[in-house]
Amino acid sequence: MSVRAPRAGWRRWMPGLLPFAVVALVMLSLMSGGVPIGVHDVLSALTGPSGPADSGAAMAQAIVRDLRLPRVLLAMAVGGALALVGSLLQTTTRNDLADPFLFGLSSGASAGAVAVITFAGTALGMWTLPLATFAGALVAAAAVLLIVRGGAGQGPARTVLAGVSVSFLFGALTHALIFAGDQRAAHSVVFWSLGGLGLARWDNLWLAGAGLLVPVLFVARRHRALDALLAGDDTAHSLGVDPQRLRTQTFVVAAFATACCVALTGLIGFVGLMVPHLARRWKGPLHGASSPAAVALGAVLLLASDLVARTLLGAQELPVGIVTSGLGACFVIVLLRRGEGGA
Repeated sequence: MSVRAPRAGWRRWMPGLLPFAVVALVMLSLMSGGVPIGVHDVLSALTGPSGPADSGAAMAQAIVRDLRLPRVLLAMAVGGALALVGSLLQTTTRNDLADPFLFGLSSGASAGAVAVITFAGTALGMWTLPLATFAGALVAAAAVLLIVRGGAGQGPARTVLAGVSVSFLFGALTHALIFAGDQRAAHSVVFWSLGGLGLARWDNLWLAGAGLLVPVLFVARRHRALDALLAGDDTAHSLGVDPQRLRTQTFVVAAFATACCVALTGLIGFVGLMVPHLARRWKGPLHGASSPAAVALGAVLLLASDLVARTLLGAQELPVGIVTSGLGACFVIVLLRRGEGGA
């Protein structure tokens, strides 16, 4: 994985630009949609008391508080979580192209979700999708580890190739489940393949919060060990770090966070690939500084992508996964042209 020093230009204007970008995107997201709402009405809906049930102010308040604000918070939490997971995977595999989407974690989580949607329904109530997605992501992580450890060599290129193969395998399994399952549920399954934030509600935001909190706490506790891993396994060993154990712990944390995100949003790719590059250029390679930057930039990226998805086609909403995939494809092309996409 290539490691570059932060550029002075970024350090000058990013601290002031990022808070402004967050506030601007949040306001635009609360204002934009099928029913446009002005700035004054948004502020009144957020801070004012509830008006008469049949008034226009009450309708604006319901739209802002119950529909758009949970969606904004979900976008920020999922964007931050996917970005941080991508940063962890790029460190442990030492490959700039590692992310939960290409590494198989998202595909495994999606396969678990599709399995319960098409065959089991909601057998475990509100816990059905979270448990199914976590089981799928954990199986995918275990499969990658077994493939890598079962052959000769455990380099970063081999790990990423194992992740890509597992991703395709679970993608094929997902399509087989769709074909063999209840066809009446097939339209619901489309959500998982495109990604979206339409399930945002106040009562399920805790799941996205857990998906962000767990990797944040992991990095806070293990950031020095992760920094040692940047120098290679031999150096990490000399510093008292067990690389294989750290990788296993990282994959479990990444699987949990990815599952929480996929349970609510489906497959949203390339956020975990793009953002760690930007965070390292801004704050440098050490995780104590780059990880908070990745969380903030990931929140901004997904918030901006969702705003584009909701406004690009007018009244028709575009799945946000299409927007992030388009951005990610362009980003990878730029990396490859600059020679930064190798192992």
